[in-house]
Amino acid sequence: MESYTPYTAYRSITVEVSEGVATITFHDPENYNPISTDVILDLQRAFHEIKLDRDIDVVVITGEGEDAFSSGGDVREYAGPADQHVPQEKQRGDIYFETWKLLYDLHPVTIAKINGYCVGGGLILAAYCDLAVSVDDAKFGLPTANIGTTPDDGSTYRLTELIGERAVKEMVFTADLIDAAEAHRLGLVNDVVAREELDEAVSALIDRIQSNAMGAVKHSKQAINFSAQSTDLDTAREHEDDVWWKQFRTDEREQRVDQFLDG
Repeated sequence: MESYTPYTAYRSITVEVSEGVATITFHDPENYNPISTDVILDLQRAFHEIKLDRDIDVVVITGEGEDAFSSGGDVREYAGPADQHVPQEKQRGDIYFETWKLLYDLHPVTIAKINGYCVGGGLILAAYCDLAVSVDDAKFGLPTANIGTTPDDGSTYRLTELIGERAVKEMVFTADLIDAAEAHRLGLVNDVVAREELDEAVSALIDRIQSNAMGAVKHSKQAINFSAQSTDLDTAREHEDDVWWKQFRTDEREQRVDQFLDG
């Protein structure tokens, strides 16, 4: 029997790992890198493998080509009468949401490297990442109403959390696309750069992250994510305190403090 090798044999994505960074790339640029069921199943497997790999510090997700990060769901999968899709559509929706939750809860820092259109499911994926860097000519939107559907996969909650109720309502109700500058103003992305600067900008961001104590970064992510989803300050603070003590007891913390004091 052949030994199991992680990060191989995906059908619709590639996963490359180097120096603590896992780069996931959609590779269907001719169709604007749609997120089909095949892509979701590959992503779910990749996220589970990364979840078990404690040597991964950062995950970068991007699309092949220069046109699209991802155009979202494959509309062909939603064609036809509703009774042709039940119960498989409910099951598919559950799998999509489970995949985005896996992404949100991963121990590494996750970065959406947005190289073009970021719409529909592509926008939802980017919203579940920790950080996002975009080229200046990218377009963003959630045009579900344009094809007679509604947002799903927890996107109404996650996007409202990120950019606010009125901004999400305008985006969904009008089905309009917004440019990268507006996405930055709203808080959908952290930075907007010229296309030729995208690789360098993401690499520089990764370097800044990895220059810190990664145990502290990952524990901080746990606390921030919990607080973002918590309903009250007291519960969030209690969890934050638990995470603080967990990190405080690490050798990493002791070494970093000693290094700081030694100058």
